[in-house]
Amino acid sequence: MAELRFDGRTAVVTGAGGNPSLGRSHALLLAQRGANVVVNDIGRTAAPGYAGTASAHAVVGEIRRAGGKAVADTNSVATEEGAAALIDTAIDAFGRVDVLVNNAGVSIAAAFDEMTAHDIRQHIDINLMGTIWTCRAVWPHMKANGYGRIVNTGSGAFAGAPLLVAYSASKGGVFSFTRALAGEGAEYGIKVNSLNPGAFTRMVAAQQDESSPMYQMAQASLPPELVAPVAAFLSHESCRANGDTINGAGGLVNRVYLAETGGFSENPLTIETVAERWAEVIDGTPDNAVPVAAHDPREWNVKPYDASARA
Repeated sequence: MAELRFDGRTAVVTGAGGNPSLGRSHALLLAQRGANVVVNDIGRTAAPGYAGTASAHAVVGEIRRAGGKAVADTNSVATEEGAAALIDTAIDAFGRVDVLVNNAGVSIAAAFDEMTAHDIRQHIDINLMGTIWTCRAVWPHMKANGYGRIVNTGSGAFAGAPLLVAYSASKGGVFSFTRALAGEGAEYGIKVNSLNPGAFTRMVAAQQDESSPMYQMAQASLPPELVAPVAAFLSHESCRANGDTINGAGGLVNRVYLAETGGFSENPLTIETVAERWAEVIDGTPDNAVPVAAHDPREWNVKPYDASARA
């Protein structure tokens, strides 16, 4: 197979500073394959020993020393203004944006009733709204070009993870947002997918004790470099996936999809009937579970809201 390249393309990667980090690995690989790269990172300290070892400017330096083209950006995607400024950086430097990899994120492990309002807000503002704001800022440029690839970073926690309630909620939002936006982008040549990564990063390091088996396993078996090729393929013009969620961890690559059980149907319906037939409702065995296709939001026919009707 011919090498997949990004010559002439411009990619924006958020949360791309730090080492080890997914964003850095994404940025380095895209640049290695010919893309102009905007390396975005606010330089936040995420874990002792791992923060500050490679800021956005340092990653840009790595790319340039290897012969690639890159510029740094330190705007926060957590605000609409910051996300717009980030995309402006890309347009000013390279004249266009073809690829957006939304990798910036935060994760704070804590019991739900012990989390502060600030902690909860951070998850929503960075993980979810940061993804939405950057997509919104780049959208008109991609529509005008008739082309775009967007990769949003999700997580297996979208299905719910104890002690990561706010993080799970934010990633559940990313999952739904990606599927919905994919339906809007199709007619403009814009493909939108999400990537659930599994890798040893600054964020993972901050949540584990260095002596723990989990820490040591992740450090040895889950390098970010084994996730970057998945993000890169989803960013490539040859990728036809749209609205999908892909897992990438330690070399494993597979697709996540929603499914429904066969359940039952009765009319009239009583509380007692629901109780008596509950086993049918929750039976998720392969013979009784089917992918959710009929309700795929990418295929919904929704009439656009008339903004003029607000008055």
